[in-house]
Amino acid sequence: MKNTLSPDHICFGLNRQLDESSISTYLQLIGRKEMADTLASRLTETEIHEIVDLFTVLMKRHLKEKEYHELFLRDDSHEKSSSNT
Repeated sequence: MKNTLSPDHICFGLNRQLDESSISTYLQLIGRKEMADTLASRLTETEIHEIVDLFTVLMKRHLKEKEYHELFLRDDSHEKSSSNT
């Protein structure tokens, strides 16, 4: 797991480890309810679709199906139901 940085230590382009820690912190900050709600209320329909499309492509590219269900959907029952079929 990447170290969470304080927002004033987010920096990109110096090295891979700092980039990974920075993007992890950045995504966590965006995902805070108040921030997410405020930004969502101000996005255009086009911007909403662009964000969803981008994250969908990235998740499909970088997550296994099991990881998608466990990490994104927080559903660990997917593997249990898949193995029963």
